[in-house]
Amino acid sequence: MNPIIEVKNVSKAFGGLQVINNCSIEVAKGSITGMIGPNGAGKSTLFNIIAGTLPEDSGQILMDGEDITHDTPDQLFHKGLLRTFQIAHEFSHMTALENLMMVPPDQEGENLFSTWLKPSLVREQDAEVRRKALEVLDFINLSHVKNELAGNLSGGQKKLLELGRTMMTDARVVLLDEVAAGVNRTLLGDLVSNIERLNRELGYTFLVIEHDMDMIARLCDPVIVLAQGQVMMQGTIEQVRNNPEVVEAYFGNAL
Repeated sequence: MNPIIEVKNVSKAFGGLQVINNCSIEVAKGSITGMIGPNGAGKSTLFNIIAGTLPEDSGQILMDGEDITHDTPDQLFHKGLLRTFQIAHEFSHMTALENLMMVPPDQEGENLFSTWLKPSLVREQDAEVRRKALEVLDFINLSHVKNELAGNLSGGQKKLLELGRTMMTDARVVLLDEVAAGVNRTLLGDLVSNIERLNRELGYTFLVIEHDMDMIARLCDPVIVLAQGQVMMQGTIEQVRNNPEVVEAYFGNAL
């Protein structure tokens, strides 16, 4: 399959600590690719470099063949590359519905002159954004909390809401950072099902950092094992689980 994300020989050091060391990975278009490894392996650092929130020291990032190495997060957002966070970043004093309606860029209502000179256009666009937001809430099974302040939602509901925000724009690649953290098993099942649906029905490509091996096993193929800032191996979850070096060095009996 053609890669949609290519990381080529990327390195990153903090002071004298080499966190990412000449690392290269590819994420196939339409895949759900997992990235696992011990704490300190460099997973979050590499994620942040791909997401444009951290500059690399050397190397290159490509998206669909286009160099995005120095793109900012907002530029990447407009190109369809989005990320979620281990700790959800909701607008806590806005409702779940309002959180989704904030996402689409270039809304006419954000322009003061449009609110004066084009009120009908503003109302029409707001109605369309609201309609889409309600559809997204229905998709992620959060319609029952649409008028609840986002800050009052459970951890799992906030993760679902973050996933819903990716549906309010033309997402192509979504970076999921520890999406299972702090989520109860019931809501985690909903979250996994929604990721699968977004991949299957809307063609989203996912790159997933996760410690929950059951979730990785259900969702991800291939799985990249990162260690000391480099790729230790890549393969199916079965190949990872049956690799003695991976099991002994990083997982013990956890797999």
